[in-house]
Amino acid sequence: MVKAIKVMLIPNNVQKTKMFQYAGASRFAYNWALAREIENYEKGGKFISDAELRKEFTKLRHSDEYAWLLNISNNVTKQAIKDACTAYKNFFKGLQKFPRFKSRKRSMPKFYQDNVKIQFSNTHVKLEGFSSSRKANKQKKNWVRLAEHGRIPTDVKYMNPRISFDGLNWWISVCVEFPDCRETLNDDGVGIDLGIKDLAICSDGTKYKNINKSQKVKKLEKQKRRLQRSISRSYEKNKKGESYCKTNNVIKKEKLLLKRNHRLTNIRKNYLNQTISEIVNRKPRFICIEDLNVSGMMKNRHLSKAVQQQGFYEFRRQMEYKLSIPDQFTEKLYVPIQHYMVLSASFLRRIQQGSVRLYISYVMVAMLLVLIWGAM
Repeated sequence: MVKAIKVMLIPNNVQKTKMFQYAGASRFAYNWALAREIENYEKGGKFISDAELRKEFTKLRHSDEYAWLLNISNNVTKQAIKDACTAYKNFFKGLQKFPRFKSRKRSMPKFYQDNVKIQFSNTHVKLEGFSSSRKANKQKKNWVRLAEHGRIPTDVKYMNPRISFDGLNWWISVCVEFPDCRETLNDDGVGIDLGIKDLAICSDGTKYKNINKSQKVKKLEKQKRRLQRSISRSYEKNKKGESYCKTNNVIKKEKLLLKRNHRLTNIRKNYLNQTISEIVNRKPRFICIEDLNVSGMMKNRHLSKAVQQQGFYEFRRQMEYKLSIPDQFTEKLYVPIQHYMVLSASFLRRIQQGSVRLYISYVMVAMLLVLIWGAM
């Protein structure tokens, strides 16, 4: 079983500069590979493999115009080219939309690290190519401090390490394989009704309040609105002709607004994590949850903001992965998702029509299937 772990980094100024350079080189390699694929397609050529593009890019690196790429680790640009080729292939397979070029202003800065050369200790992570010198004091530049100590195991094989910047902090995410295990489940099940007044109401009467109605979130939302208005007024005040001038004060206010948005997002994510973990820790035999049409609910302009803040899709997504991977709080493993029942919410329409017995029979069939699977 593979589990992804994401930890915040605390780099110094030299390491921050190097990270932005790596992210810029990764963006350049991605855009270059995508442009080559599009140019080749317009000329009637076939798909260019990532191996051929990497050979071509290696020659480009040694030219005088792009000599700055020699200061960047080769694995960073190689993986960026591979990602561009994968995205281009997936479009023609019908798996995703056509890949877009990465923007310096709008795209998230991120890059890849070699899973063999990366090293972890309890407090630091060693990144590749930050310093090529063998001196002990220079080698310290390669070791970046972790915000959480002992979170990532040090004696396992790592998969797909990625480093990203969210506008405030640098993060490292890495996949680690854990052994499979099964827990003994209870005989009872849990039904969950999602809503706006309360986030969730369980079949045993347990209610989980709407965190967006708390005083802390309301206060942060009020600060966010005032900052947005202040930034808008500053842009209008410093407007020169048809263009807007971004002053240092505007940059400071935008950073404050970014912090408020991150704080609100973290509060909501943390509350969802705690709520779902509390439900999963009961070890129910099956879980019934509404199959809500969230995209349809978002079309209602009176409820769209409340629905978006509740995060119904994120609730179901986290419920599924917490039932199938090791719990991140108690270090215990739970039964895979196929041993749980996630039933449709069509029973609400049937209740309105008076056919309540049909919903009861669904639950009985679900319990029967669970017992059969448990015997297998």
